[in-house]
Amino acid sequence: MSTTLYLQLSALMFLEYAVWGAWLPVLAARLLGPLQMSGKQTGWIYATLPLASMISPLIAGQLADKYVDTRWILAACHALGVVLLFVAARTSKFKPLFLVMLGYSMLYAATIPLVNSLMFSHLTDAGKQSPGIFIWAPVAWALVGYALTGWRNFRKAEGDGSDCLKFAAILSVVMAIVCVIQPATPPKGGEGVPMFKALSMLSDPTFAVFIIASVVVAGVMQFYFLGTAQFLQDIGASSKNVPAIMGIAQAAQSLATLFLLGLFLTKLGSKWTLTLGAACWALMYVFYTVKAPKTVVAAAQVFHGLAYVFFIIGGQIYVNTVAKPEIVSSAQGLIILATSGIGMFLGSQVAGVVMDRSCVAGKFNWSKVFLVPLLCTAAGVLALLVLKF
Repeated sequence: MSTTLYLQLSALMFLEYAVWGAWLPVLAARLLGPLQMSGKQTGWIYATLPLASMISPLIAGQLADKYVDTRWILAACHALGVVLLFVAARTSKFKPLFLVMLGYSMLYAATIPLVNSLMFSHLTDAGKQSPGIFIWAPVAWALVGYALTGWRNFRKAEGDGSDCLKFAAILSVVMAIVCVIQPATPPKGGEGVPMFKALSMLSDPTFAVFIIASVVVAGVMQFYFLGTAQFLQDIGASSKNVPAIMGIAQAAQSLATLFLLGLFLTKLGSKWTLTLGAACWALMYVFYTVKAPKTVVAAAQVFHGLAYVFFIIGGQIYVNTVAKPEIVSSAQGLIILATSGIGMFLGSQVAGVVMDRSCVAGKFNWSKVFLVPLLCTAAGVLALLVLKF
Protein backbone atom coordinates (compact mmCIF):
# COMPACT_ATOMS: atom_id res chain seq x y z
CA MET A 1 0.00 0.00 0.00
CA SER A 2 1.43 3.36 -1.02
CA THR A 3 1.77 6.23 1.42
CA THR A 4 -0.72 8.29 -0.57
CA LEU A 5 -3.35 5.55 -0.44
CA TYR A 6 -2.77 5.04 3.27
CA LEU A 7 -3.24 8.75 3.97
CA GLN A 8 -6.39 8.89 1.83
CA LEU A 9 -8.02 5.91 3.51
CA SER A 10 -6.89 6.96 6.99
CA ALA A 11 -8.35 10.45 6.57
CA LEU A 12 -11.61 8.91 5.37
CA MET A 13 -11.82 6.57 8.38
CA PHE A 14 -10.82 9.31 10.82
CA LEU A 15 -13.45 11.79 9.72
CA GLU A 16 -16.23 9.22 9.37
CA TYR A 17 -15.93 8.41 13.06
CA ALA A 18 -15.08 11.95 14.13
CA VAL A 19 -18.45 13.09 12.80
CA TRP A 20 -20.24 10.25 14.59
CA GLY A 21 -18.27 10.55 17.81
CA ALA A 22 -18.91 14.28 18.08
CA TRP A 23 -22.57 13.82 18.94
CA LEU A 24 -23.51 10.21 19.70
CA PRO A 25 -21.91 9.73 23.16
CA VAL A 26 -23.13 13.01 24.65
CA LEU A 27 -26.36 13.99 22.88
CA ALA A 28 -28.38 11.98 25.43
CA ALA A 29 -27.22 14.35 28.18
CA ARG A 30 -28.70 17.28 26.20
CA LEU A 31 -31.96 15.41 25.62
CA LEU A 32 -32.40 14.22 29.22
CA GLY A 33 -31.05 17.46 30.72
CA PRO A 34 -31.69 20.86 29.09
CA LEU A 35 -34.43 19.61 26.74
CA GLN A 36 -36.15 17.61 29.53
CA MET A 37 -37.06 14.68 27.31
CA SER A 38 -38.11 11.35 28.79
CA GLY A 39 -36.09 8.18 28.53
CA LYS A 40 -38.53 6.91 25.91
CA GLN A 41 -38.21 10.07 23.83
CA THR A 42 -34.43 9.91 24.13
CA GLY A 43 -34.62 6.30 23.00
CA TRP A 44 -36.56 7.33 19.88
CA ILE A 45 -34.05 10.05 19.01
CA TYR A 46 -31.26 7.50 19.35
CA ALA A 47 -33.35 5.06 17.32
CA THR A 48 -33.14 7.26 14.23
CA LEU A 49 -29.74 5.92 13.21
CA PRO A 50 -30.77 2.28 13.76
CA LEU A 51 -33.99 2.88 11.80
CA ALA A 52 -32.01 4.38 8.97
CA SER A 53 -29.49 1.54 9.15
CA MET A 54 -32.26 -0.92 8.28
CA ILE A 55 -32.72 0.78 4.92
CA SER A 56 -29.84 2.98 3.77
CA PRO A 57 -26.87 0.55 3.96
CA LEU A 58 -28.36 -2.06 1.64
CA ILE A 59 -29.54 0.59 -0.83
CA ALA A 60 -26.16 2.34 -0.75
CA GLY A 61 -24.40 -1.00 -1.13
CA GLN A 62 -26.55 -1.83 -4.13
CA LEU A 63 -25.68 1.53 -5.75
CA ALA A 64 -21.95 1.16 -5.03
CA ASP A 65 -21.76 -2.46 -6.21
CA LYS A 66 -23.76 -1.88 -9.37
CA TYR A 67 -24.05 1.74 -10.48
CA VAL A 68 -22.09 4.62 -8.85
CA ASP A 69 -18.50 5.27 -7.75
CA THR A 70 -18.46 4.90 -3.96
CA ARG A 71 -16.68 8.19 -3.27
CA TRP A 72 -19.45 10.26 -4.91
CA ILE A 73 -22.13 8.61 -2.77
CA LEU A 74 -20.08 9.34 0.35
CA ALA A 75 -19.46 12.97 -0.59
CA ALA A 76 -23.12 13.67 -1.37
CA CYS A 77 -24.41 12.12 1.86
CA HIS A 78 -22.01 14.06 4.09
CA ALA A 79 -22.56 17.35 2.28
CA LEU A 80 -26.33 17.12 2.73
CA GLY A 81 -25.82 16.03 6.33
CA VAL A 82 -24.17 19.35 7.20
CA VAL A 83 -27.44 21.22 6.76
CA LEU A 84 -29.48 18.80 8.84
CA LEU A 85 -26.98 18.79 11.72
CA PHE A 86 -27.16 22.58 12.00
CA VAL A 87 -30.96 22.39 11.93
CA ALA A 88 -30.90 19.72 14.66
CA ALA A 89 -28.73 21.96 16.85
CA ARG A 90 -31.45 24.64 16.74
CA THR A 91 -34.35 22.26 17.36
CA SER A 92 -35.59 21.65 20.91
CA LYS A 93 -38.98 19.91 20.53
CA PHE A 94 -39.19 16.14 20.34
CA LYS A 95 -41.17 15.56 17.12
CA PRO A 96 -39.28 18.07 14.92
CA LEU A 97 -35.95 16.87 16.30
CA PHE A 98 -36.88 13.25 15.66
CA LEU A 99 -37.71 14.00 12.02
CA VAL A 100 -34.53 16.02 11.45
CA MET A 101 -32.33 13.36 13.05
CA LEU A 102 -34.09 10.65 11.05
CA GLY A 103 -33.33 12.52 7.83
CA TYR A 104 -29.72 12.99 8.84
CA SER A 105 -29.40 9.36 9.89
CA MET A 106 -30.69 8.14 6.52
CA LEU A 107 -27.74 9.94 4.95
CA TYR A 108 -25.11 8.98 7.52
CA ALA A 109 -26.15 5.31 7.76
CA ALA A 110 -25.49 4.96 4.04
CA THR A 111 -21.86 5.98 4.53
CA ILE A 112 -20.84 3.55 7.29
CA PRO A 113 -20.58 0.37 5.16
CA LEU A 114 -19.29 2.30 2.15
CA VAL A 115 -16.27 3.59 4.04
CA ASN A 116 -15.42 -0.02 4.89
CA SER A 117 -16.05 -1.36 1.40
CA LEU A 118 -14.03 1.43 -0.23
CA MET A 119 -11.14 0.63 2.08
CA PHE A 120 -11.34 -3.14 1.54
CA SER A 121 -11.50 -2.61 -2.24
CA HIS A 122 -8.05 -1.01 -2.26
CA LEU A 123 -6.26 -3.37 0.15
CA THR A 124 -4.36 -6.44 -0.99
CA ASP A 125 -4.47 -8.13 2.45
CA ALA A 126 -7.38 -6.75 4.46
CA GLY A 127 -6.67 -8.85 7.57
CA LYS A 128 -3.18 -7.38 7.97
CA GLN A 129 -3.58 -3.92 6.45
CA SER A 130 -7.02 -2.83 7.69
CA PRO A 131 -6.11 -2.51 11.42
CA GLY A 132 -3.64 0.23 10.46
CA ILE A 133 -6.56 2.16 8.96
CA PHE A 134 -9.26 1.15 11.44
CA ILE A 135 -6.99 2.59 14.15
CA TRP A 136 -8.08 6.08 13.07
CA ALA A 137 -11.70 5.40 14.01
CA PRO A 138 -11.12 5.22 17.79
CA VAL A 139 -8.45 7.91 17.58
CA ALA A 140 -11.00 10.22 15.98
CA TRP A 141 -13.70 9.31 18.50
CA ALA A 142 -11.33 9.97 21.42
CA LEU A 143 -9.96 13.21 20.02
CA VAL A 144 -13.37 14.74 19.36
CA GLY A 145 -14.39 13.77 22.90
CA TYR A 146 -11.38 15.51 24.36
CA ALA A 147 -11.83 18.48 22.01
CA LEU A 148 -15.44 18.89 23.10
CA THR A 149 -14.42 18.63 26.76
CA GLY A 150 -11.68 21.22 26.19
CA TRP A 151 -14.13 23.55 24.47
CA ARG A 152 -16.63 23.27 27.30
CA ASN A 153 -13.96 23.84 29.94
CA PHE A 154 -12.64 26.84 27.99
CA ARG A 155 -16.14 28.33 27.95
CA LYS A 156 -16.53 27.28 31.61
CA ALA A 157 -19.97 25.99 30.72
CA GLU A 158 -21.68 23.17 28.86
CA GLY A 159 -24.42 25.45 27.54
CA ASP A 160 -27.45 23.63 26.21
CA GLY A 161 -25.38 20.75 24.81
CA SER A 162 -26.08 21.65 21.16
CA ASP A 163 -22.38 22.26 20.55
CA CYS A 164 -21.90 18.54 19.85
CA LEU A 165 -24.20 18.75 16.80
CA LYS A 166 -22.54 21.93 15.50
CA PHE A 167 -19.14 20.29 15.91
CA ALA A 168 -20.35 17.28 13.90
CA ALA A 169 -21.62 19.61 11.14
CA ILE A 170 -18.26 21.38 10.81
CA LEU A 171 -16.46 18.04 10.63
CA SER A 172 -18.93 16.87 7.95
CA VAL A 173 -17.85 19.74 5.69
CA VAL A 174 -14.26 18.50 5.85
CA MET A 175 -15.42 14.91 5.38
CA ALA A 176 -17.27 15.75 2.16
CA ILE A 177 -14.06 17.22 0.73
CA VAL A 178 -12.00 14.19 1.78
CA CYS A 179 -14.51 11.85 0.13
CA VAL A 180 -14.04 13.59 -3.21
CA ILE A 181 -10.25 13.03 -3.17
CA GLN A 182 -10.50 9.30 -2.49
CA PRO A 183 -9.23 6.83 -5.13
CA ALA A 184 -11.77 5.93 -7.77
CA THR A 185 -13.90 2.97 -6.66
CA PRO A 186 -16.24 2.18 -9.56
CA PRO A 187 -18.94 -0.49 -9.28
CA LYS A 188 -17.83 -4.01 -10.13
CA GLY A 189 -21.07 -4.89 -11.85
CA GLY A 190 -21.82 -8.57 -12.24
CA GLU A 191 -25.01 -10.52 -12.72
CA GLY A 192 -27.97 -10.44 -10.37
CA VAL A 193 -28.85 -8.10 -7.54
CA PRO A 194 -25.98 -7.61 -5.04
CA MET A 195 -28.38 -6.84 -2.19
CA PHE A 196 -30.18 -10.16 -2.65
CA LYS A 197 -26.89 -12.03 -2.95
CA ALA A 198 -25.77 -10.56 0.37
CA LEU A 199 -29.02 -11.60 2.04
CA SER A 200 -28.59 -15.13 0.65
CA MET A 201 -25.48 -15.48 2.83
CA LEU A 202 -27.90 -16.06 5.71
CA SER A 203 -28.58 -19.53 4.31
CA ASP A 204 -25.25 -20.54 5.87
CA PRO A 205 -26.16 -21.55 9.48
CA THR A 206 -22.84 -20.33 10.90
CA PHE A 207 -23.22 -16.93 9.29
CA ALA A 208 -26.87 -16.72 10.36
CA VAL A 209 -26.02 -17.38 14.03
CA PHE A 210 -23.24 -14.80 13.84
CA ILE A 211 -25.71 -12.23 12.52
CA ILE A 212 -28.26 -13.04 15.25
CA ALA A 213 -25.58 -12.74 17.95
CA SER A 214 -24.53 -9.43 16.40
CA VAL A 215 -28.09 -8.14 16.59
CA VAL A 216 -28.30 -8.94 20.31
CA VAL A 217 -24.83 -7.93 21.50
CA ALA A 218 -24.56 -4.75 19.42
CA GLY A 219 -28.19 -3.87 20.12
CA VAL A 220 -27.83 -3.60 23.88
CA MET A 221 -24.84 -1.32 23.32
CA GLN A 222 -27.55 1.37 23.22
CA PHE A 223 -27.77 1.03 27.00
CA TYR A 224 -24.16 2.23 27.07
CA PHE A 225 -24.81 5.22 24.82
CA LEU A 226 -28.13 6.25 26.37
CA GLY A 227 -27.13 5.69 29.97
CA THR A 228 -23.42 6.19 30.51
CA ALA A 229 -23.25 10.00 30.34
CA GLN A 230 -26.05 10.43 32.88
CA PHE A 231 -24.81 7.48 34.97
CA LEU A 232 -21.37 9.06 35.31
CA GLN A 233 -22.89 12.35 36.40
CA ASP A 234 -25.11 10.59 38.93
CA ILE A 235 -22.10 8.92 40.58
CA GLY A 236 -20.21 12.18 40.86
CA ALA A 237 -18.50 12.96 37.54
CA SER A 238 -18.67 16.55 36.29
CA SER A 239 -20.74 16.94 33.12
CA LYS A 240 -17.84 18.85 31.56
CA ASN A 241 -15.56 15.84 32.05
CA VAL A 242 -17.95 13.14 30.82
CA PRO A 243 -16.76 13.25 27.16
CA ALA A 244 -13.15 12.79 28.31
CA ILE A 245 -14.06 9.89 30.61
CA MET A 246 -15.95 8.14 27.82
CA GLY A 247 -12.98 8.90 25.59
CA ILE A 248 -10.97 6.39 27.64
CA ALA A 249 -12.82 3.70 25.68
CA GLN A 250 -11.54 5.12 22.41
CA ALA A 251 -7.97 5.30 23.74
CA ALA A 252 -8.19 1.59 24.57
CA GLN A 253 -9.82 0.91 21.22
CA SER A 254 -6.95 2.65 19.43
CA LEU A 255 -4.29 0.54 21.12
CA ALA A 256 -6.24 -2.69 20.67
CA THR A 257 -6.85 -1.99 16.99
CA LEU A 258 -3.20 -1.29 16.33
CA PHE A 259 -1.57 -4.00 18.43
CA LEU A 260 -4.11 -6.75 19.13
CA LEU A 261 -6.79 -7.05 16.44
CA GLY A 262 -4.61 -8.46 13.65
CA LEU A 263 -2.74 -10.69 16.13
CA PHE A 264 -5.93 -12.12 17.62
CA LEU A 265 -7.56 -12.74 14.24
CA THR A 266 -4.42 -14.56 13.12
CA LYS A 267 -3.74 -16.55 16.30
CA LEU A 268 -7.25 -17.05 17.73
CA GLY A 269 -9.42 -16.85 14.62
CA SER A 270 -12.71 -15.02 14.16
CA LYS A 271 -14.71 -17.10 16.63
CA TRP A 272 -12.57 -16.43 19.69
CA THR A 273 -11.90 -12.83 18.75
CA LEU A 274 -15.63 -12.14 18.50
CA THR A 275 -16.36 -14.07 21.71
CA LEU A 276 -13.72 -12.14 23.61
CA GLY A 277 -15.24 -8.88 22.39
CA ALA A 278 -18.70 -9.77 23.64
CA ALA A 279 -17.24 -10.94 26.96
CA CYS A 280 -15.54 -7.55 27.44
CA TRP A 281 -18.90 -5.82 27.20
CA ALA A 282 -20.40 -8.25 29.71
CA LEU A 283 -17.58 -7.47 32.16
CA MET A 284 -18.12 -3.74 31.77
CA TYR A 285 -21.81 -4.14 32.56
CA VAL A 286 -20.86 -6.08 35.69
CA PHE A 287 -18.99 -3.02 37.01
CA TYR A 288 -21.94 -0.81 36.09
CA THR A 289 -24.39 -3.10 37.86
CA VAL A 290 -22.54 -3.62 41.16
CA LYS A 291 -22.36 0.13 41.88
CA ALA A 292 -18.59 0.33 41.58
CA PRO A 293 -16.83 3.58 42.57
CA LYS A 294 -16.54 6.39 40.03
CA THR A 295 -12.87 5.67 39.34
CA VAL A 296 -13.59 1.99 38.67
CA VAL A 297 -16.47 2.85 36.32
CA ALA A 298 -14.18 5.27 34.49
CA ALA A 299 -11.52 2.57 34.17
CA ALA A 300 -14.16 0.10 32.94
CA GLN A 301 -14.53 2.24 29.80
CA VAL A 302 -11.49 0.29 28.60
CA PHE A 303 -13.70 -2.79 28.18
CA HIS A 304 -16.05 -0.92 25.86
CA GLY A 305 -13.08 -0.02 23.67
CA LEU A 306 -11.80 -3.60 23.58
CA ALA A 307 -15.27 -4.97 22.89
CA TYR A 308 -15.83 -2.63 19.99
CA VAL A 309 -12.55 -3.64 18.35
CA PHE A 310 -12.89 -7.39 18.76
CA PHE A 311 -16.63 -7.68 18.13
CA ILE A 312 -17.69 -4.85 15.80
CA ILE A 313 -14.53 -4.32 13.74
CA GLY A 314 -13.64 -8.00 13.95
CA GLY A 315 -17.12 -8.80 12.65
CA GLN A 316 -16.76 -6.41 9.71
CA ILE A 317 -13.45 -8.04 8.75
CA TYR A 318 -15.03 -11.50 9.08
CA VAL A 319 -17.84 -10.48 6.73
CA ASN A 320 -15.30 -9.22 4.20
CA THR A 321 -13.52 -12.59 4.23
CA VAL A 322 -16.68 -14.62 3.54
CA ALA A 323 -18.35 -12.29 1.00
CA LYS A 324 -17.68 -12.50 -2.73
CA PRO A 325 -15.79 -9.48 -4.17
CA GLU A 326 -18.70 -8.29 -6.31
CA ILE A 327 -21.00 -7.92 -3.27
CA VAL A 328 -18.58 -6.53 -0.68
CA SER A 329 -20.48 -3.24 -0.31
CA SER A 330 -23.82 -5.02 0.05
CA ALA A 331 -22.33 -7.53 2.52
CA GLN A 332 -20.95 -4.68 4.61
CA GLY A 333 -24.40 -3.15 4.42
CA LEU A 334 -25.83 -6.39 5.79
CA ILE A 335 -23.66 -6.39 8.92
CA ILE A 336 -24.49 -2.71 9.48
CA LEU A 337 -28.17 -3.59 9.06
CA ALA A 338 -27.78 -6.23 11.78
CA THR A 339 -25.71 -4.21 14.26
CA SER A 340 -26.44 -0.52 13.73
CA GLY A 341 -29.89 -1.21 12.30
CA ILE A 342 -32.09 -3.93 13.77
CA GLY A 343 -29.93 -4.45 16.85
CA MET A 344 -29.57 -0.84 17.89
CA PHE A 345 -33.18 0.00 17.05
CA LEU A 346 -34.50 -2.74 19.32
CA GLY A 347 -31.83 -1.87 21.88
CA SER A 348 -32.78 1.80 21.94
CA GLN A 349 -36.45 0.95 22.45
CA VAL A 350 -35.72 -1.52 25.23
CA ALA A 351 -33.24 0.86 26.86
CA GLY A 352 -35.71 3.74 26.79
CA VAL A 353 -38.47 1.67 28.40
CA VAL A 354 -36.15 0.14 31.02
CA MET A 355 -34.76 3.57 31.93
CA ASP A 356 -38.27 5.01 32.35
CA ARG A 357 -39.39 2.09 34.52
CA SER A 358 -36.21 2.32 36.61
CA CYS A 359 -36.59 6.03 37.30
CA VAL A 360 -38.29 7.23 40.47
CA ALA A 361 -38.55 10.94 41.31
CA GLY A 362 -35.95 11.73 38.64
CA LYS A 363 -33.42 9.20 39.99
CA PHE A 364 -32.36 6.15 38.00
CA ASN A 365 -31.80 2.72 39.54
CA TRP A 366 -28.73 2.08 37.43
CA SER A 367 -28.11 -1.43 38.73
CA LYS A 368 -31.53 -2.44 37.48
CA VAL A 369 -30.99 -0.65 34.17
CA PHE A 370 -27.64 -2.25 33.32
CA LEU A 371 -28.63 -5.75 34.43
CA VAL A 372 -30.59 -6.06 31.16
CA PRO A 373 -27.61 -5.58 28.77
CA LEU A 374 -25.48 -7.75 31.06
CA LEU A 375 -27.83 -10.72 30.67
CA CYS A 376 -28.32 -10.18 26.92
CA THR A 377 -24.59 -9.91 26.28
CA ALA A 378 -23.92 -13.03 28.34
CA ALA A 379 -26.39 -14.88 26.12
CA GLY A 380 -24.50 -13.65 23.06
CA VAL A 381 -21.23 -14.91 24.52
CA LEU A 382 -22.74 -18.37 25.01
CA ALA A 383 -24.05 -18.44 21.42
CA LEU A 384 -20.62 -17.58 20.04
CA LEU A 385 -18.97 -20.21 22.24
CA VAL A 386 -21.00 -23.04 20.69
CA LEU A 387 -20.65 -21.68 17.15
CA LYS A 388 -18.27 -23.42 14.75
CA PHE A 389 -16.47 -21.07 12.34
